[in-house]
Amino acid sequence: MKFLLRIFLMCLILSMSKLPAETPPSATATSDQAAVVEGNNAFAIDLYNLLRTQSGNLFFSPDSISTAMAMTYAGARGDTATEMAKTLHFTLPPLRLHSAMGSLLGDLNAPHDEYKLCMANALWAQQGYTFLDDFLKVTKSDYDAGLKQVDFKDAPETARLTINQWVEQQTDNKIKDLLQRGTLNNKTRLVLTNAIYFKGDWQTQFDKAQTRDEDFHLSATQNVNAPMMHREAGFNYFDGGTLQILEIPYKSAELSMIVLLPKEVGGMFALEQSLTTPNTRQWLGQLRPIPKVVLTLPKFKMTRQFELQGTLGSMGMTLAFDAHADFSGMTGNRDFFISAVIHKAYIDVNEEGTEAAAATAVVMRSMMARMQQPAPPVFRADHPFIFLIRDNRSGGILFMGRVADPTK
Repeated sequence: MKFLLRIFLMCLILSMSKLPAETPPSATATSDQAAVVEGNNAFAIDLYNLLRTQSGNLFFSPDSISTAMAMTYAGARGDTATEMAKTLHFTLPPLRLHSAMGSLLGDLNAPHDEYKLCMANALWAQQGYTFLDDFLKVTKSDYDAGLKQVDFKDAPETARLTINQWVEQQTDNKIKDLLQRGTLNNKTRLVLTNAIYFKGDWQTQFDKAQTRDEDFHLSATQNVNAPMMHREAGFNYFDGGTLQILEIPYKSAELSMIVLLPKEVGGMFALEQSLTTPNTRQWLGQLRPIPKVVLTLPKFKMTRQFELQGTLGSMGMTLAFDAHADFSGMTGNRDFFISAVIHKAYIDVNEEGTEAAAATAVVMRSMMARMQQPAPPVFRADHPFIFLIRDNRSGGILFMGRVADPTK
């Protein structure tokens, strides 16, 4: 079976609550893209550090969430926009931000010989409802989000099924029924959807004959029996004293899975406490090629779903969920607010590669140096660890998670 790292989808659903004048971009496109990636990665770490308080496995796509929220941000104004920018680490002026996001989207959607990676966006609007030309222009030109008309007023259930069908198509049927019955109603006026899809094999696959059931240590006193994969090969590796980091490339090496493993079985808490944006940047910057590493990694599969309204609110984005929200950049009126943010993610890792899918919905309602060769490092991920899937070209974190129990 071919491995897929399949989609992260983001839906933003807006119901009833101009881009400001701006000088042309003065920075280069490359530096603007780097600023966007840096901000998105900082948001990824912030979000992980709030979601990690939940027990068990964890998996989400910060890149999908950032992209979907960026499209929403295109319609935010005033203090609402200020809060969103701070929470999401959007540091560029709006026009440059959206242009840089569009450039990154174009790079991501470029043809790839060894794997498939693409992103799709769409706007689902109430038929006959008027949105500002500037808002539609940004979402179309920078996010390639075409406008599709549906009838939320009189047939919200039909609209829900139509959007869900699009979601299934974009995720190769991995995400079904993203929008549950009742998520949309007759006050819904706009749904923004974003999907990211990745299909690829490891650069060097694990030998299935070497996979065997072994102990995975949930804690110092509790184990489960889990299928563990084995390889001895050269990898980019870093020994940080209390943790080890290993980069496992996919074909072409343009994307990689990066595993952050505490050395102690009970070291996950300390690792997560130290997981800051500066530390993560420093750790990943110290990855170096090692001729031989003895790797053990569990096969794992997980599905996780989150309601992110409270999480984003606690990160400082409160006005967007308030009846006084200002999304007048969408319609010219302050008649939208976000009522829910739902994210669902799936990943399957085995000997061939990775398959993953996810979906997010943002629902908006109406106002109402070389020495003697030592023994090869042993990287034995037989206890909880953090992992990232990174686009090595841009440095962007596409997916992020924690394996607490590979059997769950």
